[in-house]
Amino acid sequence: MKGRTVTLTAPAGTAARRAWRAASPYAFLAPFFTLFAAFGLFPLLYTAFVSLYRVELQTPGDMEWRGLGNYAALFTDEYFWISLRNTFTIGVLSTVPQLVMALGLAHLLNYRLRGRTFFRTAMLLPYATSVAAATLVFAQLFGRDFGLVNYVLGLAGVGPVDWQTNTVASQIAVSTIVVWRWTGYNALIYLAGMQSIPGELYEAAEMDGASRWRQFLHVTLPGLRPTIVFTAVVSTIGATQLFGEPLLFEGSISGGISHQYQTLGLYLYEQGWGFFHLGRAAAIAWVMFLLILVLVGVNALIARRRTRKEAGR
Repeated sequence: MKGRTVTLTAPAGTAARRAWRAASPYAFLAPFFTLFAAFGLFPLLYTAFVSLYRVELQTPGDMEWRGLGNYAALFTDEYFWISLRNTFTIGVLSTVPQLVMALGLAHLLNYRLRGRTFFRTAMLLPYATSVAAATLVFAQLFGRDFGLVNYVLGLAGVGPVDWQTNTVASQIAVSTIVVWRWTGYNALIYLAGMQSIPGELYEAAEMDGASRWRQFLHVTLPGLRPTIVFTAVVSTIGATQLFGEPLLFEGSISGGISHQYQTLGLYLYEQGWGFFHLGRAAAIAWVMFLLILVLVGVNALIARRRTRKEAGR
């Protein structure tokens, strides 16, 4: 009797389900990557392409090849270096105080206080306020002749400060707006990180006789290290792209009479929409992008070295 070979085939429905299971993750991710390619990757690459040409806003179709000429002209422009220095100064004056204050506020909110929900909600109110409204109010507060800040300083015997003309004073004023808007946002992020730290660590530290300050230094801060790195990176990116606050503080794209608080974002806007040099504006955008990559890389390197040092103890 001859043997027969029997071939078993899976039902068509089973094969279709297997194919869908294999392809469904890519199908779910496809909308994000499509939008990212259209509104993120393409503008980034096209900006790099435009930065190699001389392009004017009035005649965007007439493009003249310059190679790296826009970058060379950029690095020989003294106002570029002024805006770069101002961006760094305002970034330090706004980032460091806001993160320190946010950490302290989060530490207070982490305790069992009455009305904690109210205070946590109130922390987000400055962040929810529009940049235009907040900046216009602060511009009035920092007015030289009738501003509330100078009035309070006058009560303390300090003469009126020209917050819009003086270089240091204007940068402090702009930084104050940034600190006011973002401190509560970062405080809630720190609060979420603190609540994820196991309570057993605090109980063990308390049994060992550690004060609250010691617990904060040796339990809270090590547990918050990834969160602190995240907020530092995000704040650094935001400081590098700062635009709305210095623009609306006096309403000038030059950042004051002597460019005393002009940031890289304002400098880009001035070159592209003030002087109509789209090619140079594109070059500035790419310099800002590369600068952000360097700053984020430095932050990550510092955090990694500190983690290795802590692990080696």
